[in-house]
Amino acid sequence: MTYWTSIDSPLGPLLLTADPAGALTSLSVPGQKGGRSVQDGWRHDPGPFRAAGEQLAAYFAGELKEFRLTLRAAGTEFRERVWGALDSVPYGGTTTYGEIAARIGAPRAVVRAVGGAIGANPLLILRPCHRVIGADGSLTGYAGGLERKTTLLTLEGAL
Repeated sequence: MTYWTSIDSPLGPLLLTADPAGALTSLSVPGQKGGRSVQDGWRHDPGPFRAAGEQLAAYFAGELKEFRLTLRAAGTEFRERVWGALDSVPYGGTTTYGEIAARIGAPRAVVRAVGGAIGANPLLILRPCHRVIGADGSLTGYAGGLERKTTLLTLEGAL
C-alpha cells in the first residue's frame, strides 16, 4: 500500500508518498524528470505526512535546517550509497559530483554514474540533491528544474 498527499509549497504542490509504516518514499514536484504521479490503488491520507508537512513549512520559512523524518527510498546499492552521501551535505553548503564520488569511495571515472544516481533521487528537498553543483561552480541539472534549484540554494544562503 502506498499512501500519498499533496502539500503546497513555494515550489508548487509537493507530492509525497509513504509506505504502510509511514516512512517517506518520495517527494516530487510538478514536471519533475522521473517524478511520481498518483497511481490507481494509492490511498490519499494526509495523516502519515503531518511531521513532513510541519518540517517542510519550517524549512521554507527559513526556520529548519535539518529534516528529522524517516526516509525509505529503494534503489540499487550504488544509488543508495550516493543518496546516503547527499545526507551529509549541510544546509547552506554545496558539493560537487566528484566530491560525492570520493565520499562513497568510488573512482573519479564514475562521476557520470553519480550524476545519474543523484538525478534519480526520489526524495527531492529532503535528500538535498539541490546542493550538488558542477566542479566549476555552475548550477548543473536538477530533476525539479534549475529555477527550483536556484530557489532552494537561495533560501539556504548558498547563492
